[in-house]
Amino acid sequence: MRTRESGFTMIELLIVVSLIVILTTMGMTQYQHSVIYAREGVLKEDLFRIRDAIDQYYADKGQYPSTLDALVSDGYVRKLPDDPFTKSNSSWQTVPAEPDPNNPTAEAGVYDVKSGSEATALDGTKYSDW
Repeated sequence: MRTRESGFTMIELLIVVSLIVILTTMGMTQYQHSVIYAREGVLKEDLFRIRDAIDQYYADKGQYPSTLDALVSDGYVRKLPDDPFTKSNSSWQTVPAEPDPNNPTAEAGVYDVKSGSEATALDGTKYSDW
């Protein structure tokens, strides 16, 4: 009579390893989406804060700031936030204001700000269109 040695068979080990690989892959995908989702949230918040500061500047001074740095120098924001996708605060794209018909020689100023990233969001839009 043969005695059976205890242990795992090769098929049992392959099944366990396969399950671990599948679960790890699913977890990494979820993690990557979570990181992107968090960056998108930060971008939305940063755009809201900068746009609010531009509106406050306009309400106080009656004109739009000439650059985003004017918001910092005049105390409307402490510092310009870094774009979470370009990781730079100099990549913000500014939208100029319409020229004043009463004073056509005046500088138009910054009316709006957008992300400098050309990447596509999870919802299919471009970050530069937000």
